[in-house]
Amino acid sequence: MNQLPVNEPLLSKTRRQFFSQCGMGVGSIALASLMADKANAVAPKLVNPFAPKGGHAEAKAKRVIYLFMAGGPSQLELFDYKPKLVELNGQPIPQSYIEGKRFAFMGSSHGVKCLGTRKRFDRRGQAGTWISDMLPYTSGVADDIAVVTTCATNLFNHAPAKLFMNTGSGQFGRPSLGAWATYGIGSEANDLPGFVVLQSGPRGPRGGAVNWGSGFLPTTFQGVPLRGQGEPILNLTSPAGITAERQRRTLDAVRDLNLQRLVATGDDEINTRISAYEMAYRMQSSAPELIDISGESKATLDLYGVDPARPSFARNCLLARRLIERGTRFVQLYHTNWDSHGGPGETLEDDFPKVVKDVDQACAALVKDLKVRGLLEDTLVIWGGEFGRTPMGENRDKTGRNHHIDAFTMWFAGGGVKGGQTIGETDELGFGPAQDRCHVHDLHATILHLLGLDHLKLTFRFQGRDYRLTDVHGELIPKLLA
Repeated sequence: MNQLPVNEPLLSKTRRQFFSQCGMGVGSIALASLMADKANAVAPKLVNPFAPKGGHAEAKAKRVIYLFMAGGPSQLELFDYKPKLVELNGQPIPQSYIEGKRFAFMGSSHGVKCLGTRKRFDRRGQAGTWISDMLPYTSGVADDIAVVTTCATNLFNHAPAKLFMNTGSGQFGRPSLGAWATYGIGSEANDLPGFVVLQSGPRGPRGGAVNWGSGFLPTTFQGVPLRGQGEPILNLTSPAGITAERQRRTLDAVRDLNLQRLVATGDDEINTRISAYEMAYRMQSSAPELIDISGESKATLDLYGVDPARPSFARNCLLARRLIERGTRFVQLYHTNWDSHGGPGETLEDDFPKVVKDVDQACAALVKDLKVRGLLEDTLVIWGGEFGRTPMGENRDKTGRNHHIDAFTMWFAGGGVKGGQTIGETDELGFGPAQDRCHVHDLHATILHLLGLDHLKLTFRFQGRDYRLTDVHGELIPKLLA
């Protein structure tokens, strides 16, 4: 590589301001300027990939908190009240329901029996939303949430279904909803990622990082997992003996090398790499401050049910609120394990109530807290899993239900959603939609719409084709909109 001249003037004031806005130090500014001035050189396109930008229309929601119940919650124990199913408990389900259908762990032959719930349901709130007695706290925010009972998806095994719910495809390599959102409208956070992932429960969600990946979008837009206690991000803290000055010099040198490569190749992914280094540097102070909840009042901790001494879903809900207050655009919380086949650790009688209790208070507290702080109006809160549970029982040692993709329940609040209503109606056994079917592609189209993004226009060219989150599908759900 040719040596750069050392006696050229550094920078005009205008140029210095431009590169400074990109987060560049003086040494990097000089290098970039000199290289840009070289004959036949390509000027580096250094921009902040997360700079806030307008969508295609006025946004009702500025940010999203997605409460992902990994494993598939049973809607029939929580939201979709079916007296007829209770009446037919233990009897074979009519063959017309299951003929030609595929299930994860059972066939579609005669003898598959109905399983009625043992939970008590009541109408909650002024709108009379059906919610079971397993969700006393969620019942208290019934008039703030819109319950959609006719959600539908395509894939009935956990990892592919999670991938489909998050990316609109069962194939690896597609961007997640959070990546599309931050690609479309950027982020308002300066010192934290635009897309953050928090996890709780006995294990991580099946499929792992592909659920919050950026696919073919620049890797800047992938979700950043954040730990609720200890070191927020592993390997973020400087090693012992490394001073702040030494670290800054090292980062400047790495950035200068990346700038040279950016000039030589014009590869936008190098800009992503530069941004990642700078974000990590800033997060060394911002991330510990984020997870330090010592300044939260006892009333707030009690509202969420947070024990400051241990990590939990409740703590993550509180962190989600703190993240959006600091400008993060998309926060996704995964909580496991909602799998309820009836085997060890997955029974409806003993294990399901525990996982419901893990989330009920904190979910309701998040809605209440956002509302009190004036944030709910432009924050979209989403609750749901990758699919639901069958109206038929599974032949295990104890009571359980199989995976079900034809009709399951999610709820939405804030951010342009019309609360206090139930959208859709399933048949008398809760097997399929009787009206207002809401497919995953429709949900994605509507979520993007609330963020001011047209799902038909939000595209990215990859391998000669314009891709979008909803592929060639997706219709808005008008009833969900305020």
